[in-house]
Amino acid sequence: MTSKNIHDNRWAGIRPDLLICLFLVIAIYAVYGQVSHHEFINYDDPLYVTENAHVRRGLTSEGVIWAFTATHSSNWHPLTWLSHMLDVELYGMNPGQHHLTNLIFHMANTLLLFSVLIRMTGQGARGERREARGPSPIAHRPSPIAPLWPSAFVAALFALHPLHVESVAWVSERKDMLSMLFWMLTLWSYVRYVEQPETSRYLLTLIFFTLGLMAKPMLVTLPFVLLLLDYWPLNRNPKSEIRNPKLETRNLKPQVLSIQYPVSSFSLLEKIPFFVLSAVSCGVTFFVQQGGGSVGGLDIIPLDVRLSNALIAYIAYIGKMVWPHPLAVFYPHSRTVLGWQAGAACLMLIFISWLVLRNMRHRPWLLTGWLWYLGTLVPVIGLVQVGKQAMADRYTYIPLIGLFLMIAWETPAMISALSFKRMTRWGDPRRWLAAFASVILLIFMAMTGLQAGYWKDSVTLYEHTLRVTTNNDTIHYNLGNTLLHQGQFDEAIRHYAEALRISPDAETLNNIGIALFRKGKIDEAIRYYAESLRRDPQHIKALNNMGNALTAQGRLDEAMGHYSHALLISPDYVDAHNGLGLALIRKGHVVQATDHFQESSRISGNDKNLRGAQAVRMKVDAAIENLRETLATIDPTIPDPTDNLKVLHQSRQELDKAIAYYQTALSPQPGYAKDALEIDNYDPVRVVREEYQAICSLLKKLAEVAPENIEY
Repeated sequence: MTSKNIHDNRWAGIRPDLLICLFLVIAIYAVYGQVSHHEFINYDDPLYVTENAHVRRGLTSEGVIWAFTATHSSNWHPLTWLSHMLDVELYGMNPGQHHLTNLIFHMANTLLLFSVLIRMTGQGARGERREARGPSPIAHRPSPIAPLWPSAFVAALFALHPLHVESVAWVSERKDMLSMLFWMLTLWSYVRYVEQPETSRYLLTLIFFTLGLMAKPMLVTLPFVLLLLDYWPLNRNPKSEIRNPKLETRNLKPQVLSIQYPVSSFSLLEKIPFFVLSAVSCGVTFFVQQGGGSVGGLDIIPLDVRLSNALIAYIAYIGKMVWPHPLAVFYPHSRTVLGWQAGAACLMLIFISWLVLRNMRHRPWLLTGWLWYLGTLVPVIGLVQVGKQAMADRYTYIPLIGLFLMIAWETPAMISALSFKRMTRWGDPRRWLAAFASVILLIFMAMTGLQAGYWKDSVTLYEHTLRVTTNNDTIHYNLGNTLLHQGQFDEAIRHYAEALRISPDAETLNNIGIALFRKGKIDEAIRYYAESLRRDPQHIKALNNMGNALTAQGRLDEAMGHYSHALLISPDYVDAHNGLGLALIRKGHVVQATDHFQESSRISGNDKNLRGAQAVRMKVDAAIENLRETLATIDPTIPDPTDNLKVLHQSRQELDKAIAYYQTALSPQPGYAKDALEIDNYDPVRVVREEYQAICSLLKKLAEVAPENIEY
C-alpha cells in the first residue's frame, strides 16, 4: 500500500491511518484513564513535586533560574522541572491533573511514533508531494506487506504494553514522557531533512535533540539510532543516494538486495554535532549524579556483579516483553554474581546477535531493531550503577521499540516466505496474523489496565510489589513511611524492622525513631536516633529528629547543638531552622527565633512559623513596654511608703496582664498546623520574670519598706 493507496482505500470515507490514530487514542484512554483519580506516591514524587518548594510555587522567574541551575535529585533536566512547574501553575496540587498530563504526553508519543514509522518506510501522507518534487534520497527497501500495518502494530504495542505503565502512571517519570516526545520530534525532523537536505531542517533536528537531552539524558544514544535508521529503513548508502525510487522495481524479493555500504561517510560526518552533544550530556550527568551520591562505587557493587546483572537484565526485559508478569516498581539488586544465569544470558545474546547478523542482508529490520534495543539500554543497564535497583520497567520505554520493530516486520516476512498453497485450507494467513495480533493487544490492554490500577496510591503499589518480590528492603522502607504518615505507627515499625533485617542503614533507624517518638516513647526514639548517627554522623534528618526529641524532654541546649550541627552540614535545611527557632522561643530568644523562621520561610515558601513568631514578638514587646511604663511611674524618693505600696500593687497587676498577653500569644493560632509552632509547654512566666528581674532594682527601696508585700 503506497501513500496514494492510503488515501484511496478508505473505510467509511476515512483514511485508514487516521482510523488507526483514533483507535490508538481510544485504547490508551481506556486503560490509562483511571490515573485521573490516582494520588501522588511517596517514592520520588515528594522530590519532584509535593515537597519541592521551587515546583510548588508554580512557574516563576526564580523557578526558571533554579530549573536551569539546580542539580536537585541528582539530575540536570531543566525542561522536566519546567513541565512540573507548569502543571502546578495550571492545576495546583491536584494529582489527577498531573497524571493526565503524563497520559496526554503518552498519546502524543504514540501518534508521533506511528507517523514517523509510516514516513520512514515511504508510506507517509505526503508521499505524493515528495514524489512530485522529484527523486528522493531515501531508497525504501521492499517489504513483504504494506508497512502501514507493521507501523500500526509497533505503535499499538508501544501504547498498550504493560512494561510502560510505570512511565505513564508515575508523575515523577514525566522525564520519560517529555524526553520521548523530543526523541520522536528529532526523528520526524531528521526524516524531513533526509527527504530534502536543508540547513534549516538539520538545525531543527539538532534543536529537538538538545531539548530532549534537557528533559532526560537517556537521549545520548539517539545519534547511534539515527545511524541505524540510515541503514534501515532510510537506506542512506552511496548507491541509494543516486537512485530514483520511481524506477525501482517494487516487486523484487527482499533476498535480491545486496547491501555493501550500510551508511555513507557523509551520514557519519553529519552526526558529529549530535555525538558532541551526547558526550557533553554524559559528562554533565555523571558529574551531577556522582556529586549527588546517586552513583554507586565499585566497593558497593563490584564490576563483575554489574556485568552479571546487565547480561541478565537484557534477557529479563525480553522475557517481560513477551510475558509482562510479575511487574514491580522496584526490583532489588542481588549484589552477587549470578554465574550460570549470567552465562546463559550471554550465550542467548550472542546467539540472537549471530542470527541478526546472518540475516542482515535480507532482513535489515532485524539489525536495526536489535541494535536499537541493545544500544538504548546501555545508559541504564547498570554498568554505571545509579540507584539501588537491579532493573526497572521505566527503562524500557524507548528500548522496546527496537524489539517491536523486529516483531512487526519479521512476522509477516516469515509468513510470506511460506507456501500459501499448503495453508489454503486454513484460509488466508494474513487474516490469521491480524486476528492473532488483535488477541495479543487485547491481552496487553487487560494486563496494562490491571497494572495501572496498582498505582492508585502508595499502599496499594507497595503491597503489590512486596507480593511479587523478595527481600525488598526499599519497598518495606517506603511502605513504612506511608503508614507512618497515616498514623499507623506499629505497622510502620514492623515494615521498618523488616527493612532493617534485610539491609541495616541509618535512614531506617532514623525513621523507627520517628515512629517511636510519635507514640510517645521518647527515650526509645533517642536510642534509635543515636544509633542512626553512630552509623552516619552527618545524617541531617537524624540530627534534626534528635533535636526534636531532646526539646520534648526540655534539654534545650543539647537540642540546639544538634540543630546547629545539621545546619552546618546543610544551611538550607528547613526543618532544622524551624526546630532551632522553636527551641530559641522556649528559651525566650524571640528575636533570634524569628531570624531562623524568616530563613525557613525564604527557603520553603511556608511562613507559618514566621508569622507565629512575629505574633509572639509583637505581643511580648507590647506587654514589656506596658510593664516598663508602669514601673517608670515608681519614684522611690516619695516619703510616704503607703503610696509606694499602692504603685507596687499596680505594677504586679501589670505583670499579670503581661503574662496573660504571653499566654494568648503562645496559644495555637487559628489556621496554623498543630506542629507549626510547638510551644504549648512554654512557661511564659519565666520570660516575663527575666525581664522583670532586669528592672527589679527599681523596687529595692520599696522592698525594704514593706518586705511582706513583695512576691517574686
